[in-house]
Amino acid sequence: MTTLTIKKGDQVKILTGKDKGKEGRVLRVHPKEGRVLVEGLNVYKRRIRPRRQGEKGQVVDLPRPLTVSNVMLVCKSCKKATRVGHRVDGDRKLRICKKCQAEN
Repeated sequence: MTTLTIKKGDQVKILTGKDKGKEGRVLRVHPKEGRVLVEGLNVYKRRIRPRRQGEKGQVVDLPRPLTVSNVMLVCKSCKKATRVGHRVDGDRKLRICKKCQAEN
């Protein structure tokens, strides 16, 4: 299991792929696979066969998870994509922005 610096609810920017440069909110994190699911991004079409007689087949938009290395956290205070640092404050370990040193 890997430790990830991205958490559910974080605003992230896509670094590579067809959605490069776009931003979205993290819906789900898969730490064992090292992947994150971003709202409205990396969406693919999935064709579904009809289950019952007389029912029609459909095309459904399905979001796929991205590798964590292909996304970057967007700082809440400076609104820039940044790397994540850590600072120990008493008994708490905080995530900080490497650009403006603000807590995330």
